[in-house]
Amino acid sequence: MPTFQSLFQNNRVWAKNKVDQDPTLFSRLVKQQNPEFLWIGCSDSRVPANEIVGLMPGELFVHRNLANLVLHTDFNCLSVIQFAVESLKVRDIIVCGHYECSGVAHAMKKSDVGGLPESWLRHVEDLAMKKQCELSEISCDAQRLTKLCELNVQEQVRNVSRTDILRNAWRRGQHVAVHGVVYDLADGLLHDLNVSVTGL
Repeated sequence: MPTFQSLFQNNRVWAKNKVDQDPTLFSRLVKQQNPEFLWIGCSDSRVPANEIVGLMPGELFVHRNLANLVLHTDFNCLSVIQFAVESLKVRDIIVCGHYECSGVAHAMKKSDVGGLPESWLRHVEDLAMKKQCELSEISCDAQRLTKLCELNVQEQVRNVSRTDILRNAWRRGQHVAVHGVVYDLADGLLHDLNVSVTGL
């Protein structure tokens, strides 16, 4: 099992490997970041954003939280979106959920996780209630969870697209698209939900 101290050794090996692959990587990164993408994903440790899309440091601006939610009351997430759109000028915002999301599963089962996580996940619970007719047609619990994971991503794509940040960007003629994808833990593949939004 890794220890806190072992992370420093891992870091030295990682940094050396990066320099071996690209000797100027860190000297470029120290000057500025220039990502084309904003990734809004789940905090789950099994979904490492840069790694699963094969991007290097500096190429993906990342925001993560439980169940990849985008709420209009969450200044943390909104600040990230605004900085990404207005300062970094990203051209794509990717909302990435994943199958077998424990946050979505807790919300679907209405299980008591307690404290702040329970309050946070109530937003997914509200979505499940809103989509109850569609979800009730699925008899298998695992398939129902899969569907709710997808519906949650679709909802967050809508939430991003409805922010004043995106609406103002599109009114200015800025080219930025919002996409919804789901990562499959079982095979490591991303699936496009084909719910992209490119303007008003």
